[in-house]
Amino acid sequence: MLAGAPALAATGESMADLQPVPLNGAPGSGSAMIEMDGTTLHFTLAYQGLLADAPHAAHIHDAEDARNMCPTAEDDADGSGFLTTTEGVPAYGGIKVSLTTEGDTSPDSGLAVDRFGVGDDVSYSRADVEVDQETADALADGEAVVVVHGVDYDGSGAYDEGDRGASDLDPSLPGEATDPALCGVAQVSQMGETPGGGVGTGEASLGGQNLALAATGGVVLVGGALILMRRRSAEQS
Repeated sequence: MLAGAPALAATGESMADLQPVPLNGAPGSGSAMIEMDGTTLHFTLAYQGLLADAPHAAHIHDAEDARNMCPTAEDDADGSGFLTTTEGVPAYGGIKVSLTTEGDTSPDSGLAVDRFGVGDDVSYSRADVEVDQETADALADGEAVVVVHGVDYDGSGAYDEGDRGASDLDPSLPGEATDPALCGVAQVSQMGETPGGGVGTGEASLGGQNLALAATGGVVLVGGALILMRRRSAEQS
């Protein structure tokens, strides 16, 4: 009987309040709502104020040896006056989930700039994203960090090397395109233990760009969107 019993898995919601990364001077803000059902993740990401007409890579970060927090000015290891993604790793860890608008969500899509949100007023949702147990546990423990990337340091209106130079992640990209702009720890709002069960795979349709999701009352709107996505997924399965 014990061998045939379903495994217990974390379920619940967490919310990340996305604020500018120290030193990098991004003018934006945003929020990420994440719902877990075992190792199945549903998310809505919304942000505003970043570089218009440009892609902004976004990820859930975590690592066992990370501080599980957003970086501080003290993480500027080379004293350059800005924080690179690599300099932020001791604080938030490596990429665990790529918050792409479609397709693959693994770390392999960390720089898939054609599949992330574009612009200065963005919101989109996805349902039924499968993650590993380590990531699910990090979210349940309030140790996962959401980071949105892309900083127009010189105000040119486009990502360029300028004084920043090439990216520390991919020398074919400007550093402005990959440096962290917004960051927030995913704070647990409700987590429990429920029997693990199968959840139909699928993808939610992209929501329209909506500044209200990042403003007051966004938690309610985002939570409702996640519930609707799950119902539609169940009806289609």
